[in-house]
Amino acid sequence: MRSRHAFDETEAAGPFWRHRRWQLSAGFVVLALCTGTVAALVGAGDTGSRAAPVARPVIGALAPDGSRPQGCRTVDSAQRIPNAAPRDITWRTLNGAETPLSASAGPRKTTGPLLWCFAHTPMGAVMAVHTISRQMSGPDWRTVSDQQLVPGLGRDYFDAMRGSMEESGPSQTSNKLAGFLVVKYSPRTAVIRVLIRQATMRYFSVDYTADWSGVDWQLRPLNSGGLHNAAIPALSLAGFVLWNGA
Repeated sequence: MRSRHAFDETEAAGPFWRHRRWQLSAGFVVLALCTGTVAALVGAGDTGSRAAPVARPVIGALAPDGSRPQGCRTVDSAQRIPNAAPRDITWRTLNGAETPLSASAGPRKTTGPLLWCFAHTPMGAVMAVHTISRQMSGPDWRTVSDQQLVPGLGRDYFDAMRGSMEESGPSQTSNKLAGFLVVKYSPRTAVIRVLIRQATMRYFSVDYTADWSGVDWQLRPLNSGGLHNAAIPALSLAGFVLWNGA
């Protein structure tokens, strides 16, 4: 039987499906930090946040000529907002959910638990938010957070909350990734709306923000520590790019 405190993953589009539990945790951490009562959660002595040892490997840095790390080469000319999914999409079960991967848009490299090297394009940002968010449901979330979340208080809050939840094996879900919408895009930041279909054939969506680090796309946590906004019902599919078979 799973602990009632376990980190519950029940949806296919990324972590934190049970927003009520997550928001309550976020509210506690923010309040406690403001009053100075849980400095250990984000301080040097915490074993559940930034101070916890992070297993390497690491994503490489830019080369002296400004090019991306060795072996990470992408074609970044497709800067238009996509109106169709890439033809080279394949699906992989990642931490209990089917997740799309693209040979052209990424991730193009695997380094230990890290899936990275996304195209510096709108479609690359789409693939990054799908992949990085799903990795937070797995046992290597600390490594992914350290290297694929934008540094700052949002990441610290996320680590404190995620680290306080007991580990359990990734749960299977009947919800499916159905599509996406690029809400905003520039070469420096992107807002991606992820469409999810429930088993009841109802749809909802969540928004993620990704920032370009100079090396790759990183997911930017909210100030509350969540990785996306609260889920909202999708009453229409207009504007969404649907995944093949969705």
